[in-house]
Amino acid sequence: MKKINKTTSFLILVFAISYSMVGIFTLLGGELKTTSGLIIAIAYMFTPTLSVLIVEKFIHKEKIKPLGISFKINKWFIVAWLITPVIGFGTFAISLLFPEVSYSPDMSGIMKQFESTMTPEQMEQMKNSMETLPIHPVFITLFEGLFAGITVNAIAGFGEELGWRGFLLHKFRNMSFFKGSVLIGFIWGIWHAPIILLGHNYPQHPQFGVIMMIIWCILLTPLFNYIRIKSKSVIAASIMHGTLNGTAGIALLLVKGGNDLSVGITGLAGFIALALSIFGVFIYDNWISREKIMTNKIGI
Repeated sequence: MKKINKTTSFLILVFAISYSMVGIFTLLGGELKTTSGLIIAIAYMFTPTLSVLIVEKFIHKEKIKPLGISFKINKWFIVAWLITPVIGFGTFAISLLFPEVSYSPDMSGIMKQFESTMTPEQMEQMKNSMETLPIHPVFITLFEGLFAGITVNAIAGFGEELGWRGFLLHKFRNMSFFKGSVLIGFIWGIWHAPIILLGHNYPQHPQFGVIMMIIWCILLTPLFNYIRIKSKSVIAASIMHGTLNGTAGIALLLVKGGNDLSVGITGLAGFIALALSIFGVFIYDNWISREKIMTNKIGI
């Protein structure tokens, strides 16, 4: 009997494991904003790596060496670490151009979003805590996000990146850069659907949020792929992923108005910031870099 090819095996596994996990959690009455929901969300991030290991080590019994697990640090690791906070601040600036969105240095906008999920006592405690901080919370978010991005968040990011930028990018290496990026981004976005429907990222619009997440992942993937190829390491992509998760709040902390479809790194403002970032990288790749990546095959 002929074996199913690796790519198909991986996709069947990653979707079966991920969707089943969230499906069972939902049937048992679980909610994403609980402690058990946080555990499920973290475990969900490791399903791509689990699927890769099952395909490579147990089904096909082969090595995972071609997947780019390299700790040989180069300048692209630094770019991976710093690029997402820059995109976060850019998203914040773009958000201020939207109607009915304004600058909120006292963080009243983000505090209002917490009102539906916290008691008045918890809200008061949060306000008092912020008032006693030695520096503005946006800088604390930045420093903590940068630290988490190269430590615990990078580990969680690796849970996804070995699948998307390790396994799939290698399997799509004969495709053009943008074709492979769109395809991986689409798969990545669809994979998010169950937790998006539970309220992750788009709690005000969970159904339409699935479409938004697909678009967001398609826009984000060229940047991740570029870092992965330039750094020659899926670890750099994991750092980028971890730092993105750690610093995403920067785009929302100082904004008042808008909703989860318009502001924030996963909203329309984030889409524009990502599109501008892709354009900037394209300019660099074509007119500055000696190694042309975006106009060639992936080739890793």
